Amino acid sequence: MPVQHGIVGPVPEGVDPEEYDKLRRRVLWSMPSGLYVVGSRAGERRNLMTLNWATQVSFEPKYVAISVENIAFTHTLISEGRVFTLNVISREDRAIVRKFTKPVEVDEAAHTMNGFAFHDGRTGAPVLDQAISYVECEVRNPVDVGTSTLFIAEIVNAGFQQAEDTEVLRMEDTRMNYGG
Repeated sequence: MPVQHGIVGPVPEGVDPEEYDKLRRRVLWSMPSGLYVVGSRAGERRNLMTLNWATQVSFEPKYVAISVENIAFTHTLISEGRVFTLNVISREDRAIVRKFTKPVEVDEAAHTMNGFAFHDGRTGAPVLDQAISYVECEVRNPVDVGTSTLFIAEIVNAGFQQAEDTEVLRMEDTRMNYGG
């Protein structure tokens, strides 16, 4: 089927581009995804940010990938520091992810970001104390994917901080949507 290229990307011939773009967004939003808080660090600069584009991509070595917008402060820190944490959030703690969609206020004395306690992991990147579990990662391969970078990284440390059977937060548990 021939496609035309417009401001919304490839659109099937004979289809209204705006209607197709709306449909494509709804389809992409229907794909299940988790909501996480990613921790990053470069030097003394730290950040925590809500993220939903994350997945395991290899069994051996143990690799995960996250996609981060190129304009995000987190992107800068991961690019410079080459480490990040991926913090899994409880379904009961859904308010946490909203706190990290905005710029982070770090209180070094209290060791909090936006009012939530954290500790530095083995890589130096922040681990959210309320996370169910986390992985600490070292970037092995950043890949430019347009408006974002896919950071492919090896897990160098992991742990649980709550019961393993705690229900994890998913995008559909919130009124948030991102993507499409």
